[in-house]
Amino acid sequence: MRHSLVFEAVIILWVAMEIVCSFGKRASAAVARDRGSLIIIWVMLIAAMFAAGALSDVDETKIPAAETAFWIGIAFVLIGMAIRVVAIVTLGRYFTVNVAIQREHELIERGMYRHLRHPSYLGSLLSFFGVGLAMGNWLSLAVAFLVPFVALSYRMAVEERALIDHFGDRYRDYARRTKRLIPGLY
Repeated sequence: MRHSLVFEAVIILWVAMEIVCSFGKRASAAVARDRGSLIIIWVMLIAAMFAAGALSDVDETKIPAAETAFWIGIAFVLIGMAIRVVAIVTLGRYFTVNVAIQREHELIERGMYRHLRHPSYLGSLLSFFGVGLAMGNWLSLAVAFLVPFVALSYRMAVEERALIDHFGDRYRDYARRTKRLIPGLY
């Protein structure tokens, strides 16, 4: 099977998963606190993917072991997707695509949320890293990972502000016990 077909199939699967996960998940009966982060994320992610694709043909920055990088990148995309789905399922009815606090909102501290505050973003970042790696170019990898990291960092700050406003010291204590994205590090 050609790499381009595998790459396209994985990207289509990823986009379909995102559509299914977010379908009907915009908060309506909740207090929205998004601060434009959803629009910022989409604009930056789409721009990053187009830029990464355009940079993938730069010969001077091609990854030497392109075949290995491709398959490792595909694995990262799939692992990231799985982590994101598990995180979204764990949140259940509290998952929304826009930042919002729902009536009787519960602070989820089970599953991956016992160790990480933003496992669904970790999943997304792993997938973006994988896309960049699969493109076989160091520039593509940098753009495909760093631009989403900046966008999602802003989103994490917006979410944490909303959660602190709602839960106060309970969320601050939770934040002290957990890391944002990488257990034990960050």
